[in-house]
Amino acid sequence: MKTIADTLSEAAKRLAAVTDTPRLDAEILLSAALDAGRAGILARLRDEAPPSTFEELLERRLASEPIAYILGEWEFFSLSFLVRAPVLVPRPETEHLVEAVLDEAWEDSSRVLEIGTGTGCVAVSIAKNRPKCFVTATDIEEAYIRLAEENARRHGVHDGVRFRQGDLFEALDEDEAPFDILCSNPPYVESGEWEGLDAVIRNYEDKRALLAGADGLDIIRRLIAEGKSRLRSGGLLALEIGMGQYEAVRELLERNDYRDCGSRNDLAGISRIITARAP
Repeated sequence: MKTIADTLSEAAKRLAAVTDTPRLDAEILLSAALDAGRAGILARLRDEAPPSTFEELLERRLASEPIAYILGEWEFFSLSFLVRAPVLVPRPETEHLVEAVLDEAWEDSSRVLEIGTGTGCVAVSIAKNRPKCFVTATDIEEAYIRLAEENARRHGVHDGVRFRQGDLFEALDEDEAPFDILCSNPPYVESGEWEGLDAVIRNYEDKRALLAGADGLDIIRRLIAEGKSRLRSGGLLALEIGMGQYEAVRELLERNDYRDCGSRNDLAGISRIITARAP
């Protein structure tokens, strides 16, 4: 009799070639195949492994497909978001961007703008935690806007977030009132680093959501320069950045007359979020 424990052990051995967390991946996929929580299957390790779609899910993971795409959803800021390829999978580092906004958005009338919303995880998390804020989120991809709207409905904030399609600020009306907070997790990977990225990223996720020129700062430059006219004086700009980019981005901010630059580290101690005040 092949038990659940046997199934997990064999799968973990096969997955070791494509992931740093083979046992965890195996448990997540088997939980999905059996429509049971991880705690549930771990409590039944000696039980016979029932028929399931586990092998099909396992083969997809062995081809380096992200688990989020296999499951069709992923957790971010304690909420579950629908995810469809090739939208960027929500990452734990980006939760620090949400925290930076929530620390600022205490006023009931705070106007928040997110550029490049993807799944909508940032905008929806902000609206869920600050329901009296006015949140606007943009993305250049129509399919991503539709996905973000689904996630907003899923979490009951569809009336609290306006989604607009367009390239950065082009999605907004020309005479739109200035925002109190502008946030973004923009593309920031150097184009020359693409071939060195993990296959789980390179083969599945949207290249345009990751790469931003030779130094990785092409989109950040635009956000900083064009964002000044979209923020009220003293309004907060919060951007996710890559490892080692803090000083270069801080210089860009200072050259554009932003003040009070600061940073937030991720759990690895990397300066992941840079903040500044608009002139």
